[in-house]
Parts: sequence; C-alpha cells; structure tokens
Amino acid sequence: MPGMNGRLIELEFDSPALAGNRLGDPIRRPLFAWLPPGRADGAGLPAVYFLHGFTGSGRGWLNVAPWSPTVPERLDALVSAGEVPPLVGVFVDGWTALGGSQWINSAAIGRYQDYVADDVVGFVERTLGTRPRREARAIVGKSSGGYGALRMGRDRPEVFAHLACHSGDAGFDWCYGPDLPRAAAALLLAGDAASWLAAAVRRARETKLAGGDHPVLNVLAMAAAYSPDAAAPLGAALPFELPSGRLRPEVWARWLEADPVQFVPHALDAYRRLATVFLDCGSRDEYHLRWGARQVVESLRAGGVAVVHEEFDDGHMGINYRYDRSLRLLGPRLAAG
Repeated sequence: MPGMNGRLIELEFDSPALAGNRLGDPIRRPLFAWLPPGRADGAGLPAVYFLHGFTGSGRGWLNVAPWSPTVPERLDALVSAGEVPPLVGVFVDGWTALGGSQWINSAAIGRYQDYVADDVVGFVERTLGTRPRREARAIVGKSSGGYGALRMGRDRPEVFAHLACHSGDAGFDWCYGPDLPRAAAALLLAGDAASWLAAAVRRARETKLAGGDHPVLNVLAMAAAYSPDAAAPLGAALPFELPSGRLRPEVWARWLEADPVQFVPHALDAYRRLATVFLDCGSRDEYHLRWGARQVVESLRAGGVAVVHEEFDDGHMGINYRYDRSLRLLGPRLAAG
C-alpha cells in the first residue's frame, strides 16, 4: 500500500478444505501478506494470521477510513518504529454466501477451520518461508474473527501457540438473543429462510441492505455454523419455530455448546498449551460481549491459564486500534519462538 515502509502483496491459492462446500463458494481465495521493510519474503520470520469479522473479506482489510490507518498500515508502523519485531502479517479471506463462517468446520458452510489451520498456513510457509513452528504462529481476530481465534486455540493448539481475541462472540444468550425475535418476524413475512436471503441479496445488488437485515442475516449464518441440518432450508436448523416464534430447546442447545462461555471450562488442557491468550472487549460493546469475555476469562484463570484481559472505553465498531495492543504483546513472544 502507498506510504508503507514494508510491502503488502496479494496472492491466490486453491483450498482443498473448501472443495465441495454446500454454498458453492470458491475454493480459489485471495490472500494478503504484509512483509517487513527490505524483505522479499518471510524466510525465517514468525507470522500472525488475521481473521476478519462477520460480513468481512480479505480485501476488507484494505478498506480506508478517513484519517484512520488500516490494520496492515498499523502493523507497518509498529514494526517500522521498532515497537514490534519483524514478522509477517497474513490477512485471510473468509467471505461466504451467508456473510461468514465463524471460522469453524460446518456441513452447511464449509471447513473453514481446516482452511486456515491447514491450507492457509501450509501455503504461506511453502510460498513465503515463514518459520514452521507453532511457537512462531499467532491467530488473531475481532468479533467473529475473535470467536474463530478462540475456537482455533481449543481445536488446533498444535498449529498456533498464541491467540488474541478482540470482542469475540461469547455469551450467546445476550449477544445473539436480541436478534432472534427480529429474525423470526422477517422470516415469517418472507415465508422461509431461502426466500428472505434471495430478497436480501437482490436488495444489496440493486441498492443496499436494509437497516433491519443484519440481525436476520446474522441468525441465518449462525444457524448454519452452529446447527447445520441437511434437511432444513439453507442447510441450517433455526433456533425458533414459525409461526409461533417458540424457542426450539434442542437447537438452541446446539448453539450453546458452541458458546465459549460453555466450552472453555471443558477445554482447559488445550488452552494451557498456549503461550499467549489475550482477550479484550469494549465496555460499551453494543452486542454485550464484555460479559461473555469476562466469563471466559474467569474460567481460564480458574483453570490455571495465564490470560491477559483488558476492557476499554469504546463499543464494537471502529476499534482497529486495539490490534496495536495485541501486536505489541505478541511480537516479542513470536520472535522468541
């Protein structure tokens, strides 16, 4: 990008893990990598893998806001100033036809955890020569990307020794619960999930998504991630009945099994294997995620996991500056790995 001391390069590769995904999303994906000043590749360097939030994409990491640096520009400034040792930043694309995947493996969406942990990491190390050690790899994300980082720490500690979760989805009763009646009302009017999604995509192409579309899209995508069902519309079981709106306890229970508040206490052995666990959240987060973060941190500390937890005075949006904090923490630890 113009004005940076290092280089941001665009690559493409084919992901075996995404082959045959139900949504028909492409297996050929863009990948953006930031290289430190003076480096033609990442030979011998550690790597930080960045996971974007819901409705994000790989190219979204390059979106420019007035006077606000992008995350690649923030990484460039930190390394150029000597505040973070040289490393490679890998900006992963996880766009799907539903807006996201939560970065997990789901029969309704695709194997996005395997895509990152196996395909992306393998491609980067073969192509750029980054250090092939778990101690030299970190997984970092915000919102749905933060959730993906927490799941990666639980499921793939043999790949990543460091994680940072910024405002990650946790405490599902509070962060998703308010969206359920909004989604039920919209789906009742549309007739079914597939019809609603087709109309929403048409709106986005012709003009833009409506203000009330996000909660519905969020519920559909989370259902596809947490409660896949091959017999249901879009391959996803909804957590409520229509037309009554009655909660379906057996489906909601599947969502809660995927809630970090619920699974972290049962996965402490995996988190104890990690060299770094960082969680933060804004005290004014609009999705009430600070409470889920607090409960996850309580469980980690009770299980003997050394976790860094911070709250800051802000909401959920426009908080890319928080990556400065996690990168300053992770950089020296990655350099030592």
